[in-house]
Amino acid sequence: MALISLQEISLAFGGPLLFDKVSLNLESGQRVALLGRNGAGKTTLMKVMSGQIGVDEGEVTVQKGIKINHLPQEVPQDIQGTVFDVVFAGLGERAQLLSDYHHVTHELHARETPALMKELSRLQEELDHTDGWDLNNEVEYVLSQMKLDGESLFEMLSSGQKRRALLARALVVKPEVLLLDEPTNHLDIDTINWLEAFMKDYPGTLFFVTHDRMFMQHLATRIIELDRGKIFSWACDYQTFLKQKQATLDIEEAQRSHFNKKLAEEEIWIRKGVKARRVRNEGRVKVLERLREEKRAQRDQIGKVRLQAQEAEISGRQVIRAEHLGFSYGNRCIIRDFSVRIMRGDKIGVIGANGSGKTTLLRILTGGLPAEKGTIKIGTNLQIAYYDQLREQLDYEKTVIQNVTQGGGETVMINGKPRHVIGYLQDFLFTPERVQTPIQVLSGGERNRLLLARLFTKPSNFLIMDEPTNDLDLETQELLEEILMEYSGTLVLVSHDRAFLNNVVTSTIVFEGNGNVYSYPGGYDDWLAQRAPETLPGKKQAADGNPAVPSVLSPEACKLSFKEQKELEKLPQKIEALEAEQEEVARILEDVELYQKNPKKVEIAQARISSLVDELLQAYERWEYLENKSDGYI
Repeated sequence: MALISLQEISLAFGGPLLFDKVSLNLESGQRVALLGRNGAGKTTLMKVMSGQIGVDEGEVTVQKGIKINHLPQEVPQDIQGTVFDVVFAGLGERAQLLSDYHHVTHELHARETPALMKELSRLQEELDHTDGWDLNNEVEYVLSQMKLDGESLFEMLSSGQKRRALLARALVVKPEVLLLDEPTNHLDIDTINWLEAFMKDYPGTLFFVTHDRMFMQHLATRIIELDRGKIFSWACDYQTFLKQKQATLDIEEAQRSHFNKKLAEEEIWIRKGVKARRVRNEGRVKVLERLREEKRAQRDQIGKVRLQAQEAEISGRQVIRAEHLGFSYGNRCIIRDFSVRIMRGDKIGVIGANGSGKTTLLRILTGGLPAEKGTIKIGTNLQIAYYDQLREQLDYEKTVIQNVTQGGGETVMINGKPRHVIGYLQDFLFTPERVQTPIQVLSGGERNRLLLARLFTKPSNFLIMDEPTNDLDLETQELLEEILMEYSGTLVLVSHDRAFLNNVVTSTIVFEGNGNVYSYPGGYDDWLAQRAPETLPGKKQAADGNPAVPSVLSPEACKLSFKEQKELEKLPQKIEALEAEQEEVARILEDVELYQKNPKKVEIAQARISSLVDELLQAYERWEYLENKSDGYI
């Protein structure tokens, strides 16, 4: 018998059906991943399964006596007290019995009455019956398993630690079914790895929503997708699911195409063929009516986000050079003697535990926070776009459209051309009605898409992204990956998404504890291969025996002559002028009629565009040479 059974359930909240006669059986021992686009109804389905929300139609059956616990995506704001108290409260009625017992015992010390004695006896019997005397030890055991300090105040914990405490509260009752909504959100990589291992050994049944592809690949034994009100199930891992899902979409597209062709043929027949014969084929008319009804009932696949990063003019070859950085918060060392050189086009991932100092390093490198030790040199012609994980750039009192236009107006400039803001926001899946919504009512995924929409209205050649994949659905994540891989500027990316790091970055900066920050070539998996077991905190060697931070800085910089310094200052303007001329000559050559009217002018233009390519190449090489010489690399 299934632990939880949904039979033909339907549910809507004033719009299209979230669930359209959905059926699902959750069996003992399964580890099920639930997929779906933002807004598809994944969280609502969990609330239905846990009994928090009823359905409009259908039946929800839960096996008698089983315990179900639901870990929500958002951390409740009203939880206070010690971590021990928060976890203890998860024991529910048993916790209340023990609390009442201690209260009555205290009252008896003050005054002994028959009523209190009777109540004490009743509570003792209940505690004997429910094994309630050992609750404190049960809580302590779970806290030790979750590596939590029971005396810490819950409200003082980081987001990741709060989620870990809430997970401990869900686990302490030993539920047969555990419903997890985005369990890896705001967790650092070490905690995600720990959670994976813990969940693999969990004896109960897991049903979880996640956008972490590696977490899903390592954990799920079954994948369910919620798509346009229907549920589709695959008994396979994530990679197999992707192949089968694409095949299903291809079949659906072919069937849709055939259906539309058939409908078009019948519409032509009903308008023209009937007039010619003056006798209606009633069977065929009924077929047409059925086709029209099916067409009305069809729900198109949710649109795809269309992302495009606007790129500014090229930056200097060297973007940032930092030497021997040091920074502390009080007695706690965050960064100890760290040096790095970031060059144009680098794609760098930043990895570290929550609270290790990743965002602090970003602020130091970009001049937002002064380092206590060391020096930083910022490159020339930088246009920085910054994506912050806390979404502090968004004004929660304003609407979606007001946050993008930043001061009113109906258009935004995209690649030098005005575009109506409503059309632009539709690329990020915001309907014309939704753009007038205050962002404080948006979901986490919608807020992240809005922040991306705002970010990409600005041209940039240096992109800094702090946890951009939180709350984004898988399809949008993959599209963002493609955009960042094709981005020709410089990227610094803080992320706990291991697959995202593997696919995007070419090197990593890693916080390894006690203020030790090292650089490694490659992505997340490359870092794992290099750090273990040689690279431990306090050890400055990478796996190949070379310094973890490459020694690229010479002790003394070669000074430029006065003439060279002036030349370096003028080169960006020279390059800009050459590129503008190149665009103008290219426009001339696009005129087809010119080839017949004035072939001589075409010949001159072709020769000039060839010359411009050589001049630009020489200018870039000279710019790079002078910058390197100035920085002591020659």
